[in-house]
Amino acid sequence: MANARGFLDFKRKNDKKSPPLERVKNFKEFIQPLDKKEREIQASRCMDCGVAFCHTGRVSGGRDIGCPLHNLIPEFNDALYRGNWHEAFARLDLTNPFPEFTGRVCPAPCEDSCVCAINTDSVSIKANELAIAENAFKEGLILPQKPTKYNGKKIAIIGSGPAGLACAHSLNLLGYKVCVYEKSDRVGGLLMYGIPDMKLEKSVVERRVDLLKKSGIEFKVKQNIDSKKKVASLLKDHDALVLCTGAGAAMDLDLKGRGLKGVELALDFLTQNTKALLNTGVAASSARGKNVLVIGSGDTSVDCVAVATRQGAKSITRFERSPKKSEVRSANNPWPLKADVFTTDYGLEEALAAYGKDVREYQKMTKEFCGKDRVEGVLACDLRREDGKNIEVSGSEKFYAADLVLLAIGFSGSEKSVAKNFGVDFDAKNNVETQNYKTKHEKIFACGDARMGQSLVVWAIRDGLLCARAVDESLDEA
Repeated sequence: MANARGFLDFKRKNDKKSPPLERVKNFKEFIQPLDKKEREIQASRCMDCGVAFCHTGRVSGGRDIGCPLHNLIPEFNDALYRGNWHEAFARLDLTNPFPEFTGRVCPAPCEDSCVCAINTDSVSIKANELAIAENAFKEGLILPQKPTKYNGKKIAIIGSGPAGLACAHSLNLLGYKVCVYEKSDRVGGLLMYGIPDMKLEKSVVERRVDLLKKSGIEFKVKQNIDSKKKVASLLKDHDALVLCTGAGAAMDLDLKGRGLKGVELALDFLTQNTKALLNTGVAASSARGKNVLVIGSGDTSVDCVAVATRQGAKSITRFERSPKKSEVRSANNPWPLKADVFTTDYGLEEALAAYGKDVREYQKMTKEFCGKDRVEGVLACDLRREDGKNIEVSGSEKFYAADLVLLAIGFSGSEKSVAKNFGVDFDAKNNVETQNYKTKHEKIFACGDARMGQSLVVWAIRDGLLCARAVDESLDEA
């Protein structure tokens, strides 16, 4: 057990962040970690409480409870508190193959499920995890991991996002020759192009991919497996194929004026900017000098606000259909569920500083995109909540000027071409249908967002690891 009085003697202390108006001048990560001694003190706040919901890894009522990877959180916190950083990493490495990713981009359901969070600040689990991971890289503890021998069987993985990387990592250690096929020009999936550099610098992704390559995993980019012929060729040459293609079907708004220039999907906007930074070192300029409207309320919408602010947007507005959330948990959102409360994430914090106001507009519904060739604005109305449903407020229609509209309203499952080309079935939510990760095709498996629908990076990693186990068990029985 860690310091028996840690949570009483020490308050939570967060990593520092660069001031908003400073960090919007570039696309670099802006977190300034605590020093080692301060981090050890923060770890001492963990009580190894005996009812440690932090590593439960379940979903209840659509809300996460604890870490999906079942990280041994009290154990690595105890080691960290004692200054044994190598032991802390050894504990973390047992469950999480990519802590440098989750330590940056995971929304930390573990912290909302921490016992301390019932009536005080939770333990800083996410920051502790990242500190352990980065120290392990610095001290050379994270090395290529090769199997003792290969078993002669070959696996093709389609997609190199977090699920694909996790599945490839695990199968490689089990002795399979793994080849990952990525349709884009770089490895990483949404880790590379869906998450901006401020949250996850691409050198971090490339560092891990380089390790996986040195571990024996082969990666092929610009390989879009988009025909039955290509699938048949892969099935002929491999013992199994794993679909890690993500939830690629973006939700759209089928409204009048949708075809106007300047109405874009959020992921396309984010990808364009990251590619520009990687290829030229200079950000894209699609939002520069424009009135930007972001439609949606999730993490992707926050990322769009952050990128548009850095590109030099004239103004930014964000529409969301829901009312403003309460600053405290509601009765139907009790501990240890992931807290559904009002927060101001990094991009919104930056926009507030840059534009002098909160850019969020609540209970707004877009009805029409207006303009001739290019979008000039949208017609939108107010909503009110009645019996759990959004009702349009009569007479509330209003025109909102916008030169760039970004649709960040989520994803509706896998792209239809996946079912057609790979010969698999979809469930009612347009996700690849599986039984213990196996599709109706005896040699094809699926995991991650392709199987679950849009989810968190940490859930995708977990699903990739479990899918690898299912593939191994299936081939072992064959």
